[in-house]
Amino acid sequence: MAMLSRNIEKIAVTILNRWRVDMFECSRRKSLAVIAGATVAMQQHALGATQTQSLGTIAAKNGLMFGAAAGPVIDKDVGYRELYTTQTKIITTDIALKMGTLAPMAGPKRFESADRLLQFCASNRIPMRGHCLIWNEWVPQWIKSMSNSERQAFFDSYIDEVAGRYAGQLQSWDVVNEPFWPGHKAPGGYRLGPWYGAFGTDYVRRAFARAGAVVDKKTKLVLNEAQAERDDDVGLAVRAGLLRLVDELQHAGVRLDVVGLQGHLQPRYPHDPQRFLEFVHALAERKVDIYITEFDVRDDTFPDDVATRDKMIAETGGKFLETVLQVPAVKAVIAWQLSDHYSFYTDAARKKNPLAERLPRPLPFDENMQKKPLWYAMARALEGAKRS
Repeated sequence: MAMLSRNIEKIAVTILNRWRVDMFECSRRKSLAVIAGATVAMQQHALGATQTQSLGTIAAKNGLMFGAAAGPVIDKDVGYRELYTTQTKIITTDIALKMGTLAPMAGPKRFESADRLLQFCASNRIPMRGHCLIWNEWVPQWIKSMSNSERQAFFDSYIDEVAGRYAGQLQSWDVVNEPFWPGHKAPGGYRLGPWYGAFGTDYVRRAFARAGAVVDKKTKLVLNEAQAERDDDVGLAVRAGLLRLVDELQHAGVRLDVVGLQGHLQPRYPHDPQRFLEFVHALAERKVDIYITEFDVRDDTFPDDVATRDKMIAETGGKFLETVLQVPAVKAVIAWQLSDHYSFYTDAARKKNPLAERLPRPLPFDENMQKKPLWYAMARALEGAKRS
């Protein structure tokens, strides 16, 4: 009986210990479940909070500027205009300050469109960027037909008049746009055109020196370039040329505040995020700020299916921004328009085929001004880019 009693006691102790372990495990699982549930709830709450904010607000709280280019259509489309007042903290002129708009023919400049946009920005307390003073493209034929000496004189007087008119009113000026295009086979990979023809490569330094003498000290002077995202012969040549040009301008003592990398992402061309990041770091080491100035995602190589295409566009744009925003010198992300309906890609597609069923979807809002997957990818990238 004593042995039986001891065996019963051992069995009871074993059962009790197992019960305690089971109760502990159950309690631990419940606790972990509660913690996990709370974490998910907090994440969902944070995501929900982000989704209710604008891209401009998300960027601003993380030390960045978000904005977009705006064309004359915002004068007519009330819904589109509202996107700018709610989403952006900076606006770039699309065509309003290009030479082809201001001086399509000899005579007084046509500032009306630019002045209306400036008034819109001022009334909504949104800073405005000027795009662009000097570009070897979009130059009216009457200017191209001038003699070299006439073009040289026009170059100087044009910068004096246009930059002087808006002195103290703009956040920044794209002083020179797209100085490089390797396809023209010019020495150094420069883009050919009337200003290159008039001054050679020195037109860039001359433009910055002239603009710097006219505008106020607060207006940032920007060198804006395309194609640097490409990891092929064209993109690598543009990168090398841009780094060399920044060095030359700084050595010449002219004021250069910002390098603009347009960010028209084109998945048809190779892109190496790490090598691009090294290039952006190299720019930052030259003590200039960096803006992504014309962000969108070209989608002509993606599938027709809208859901699949939108997902791929979002992945492309989101990964690019997550990479480039690792560099503290990158201070702004500016989309080239906000809605697919008004993208220059869409305009080109409609001109090519007015009956086209597949239209480009390169921007964060669709043709109905509704958020797309790209909007959420951009929001996540801006949210993750903390600035001091």
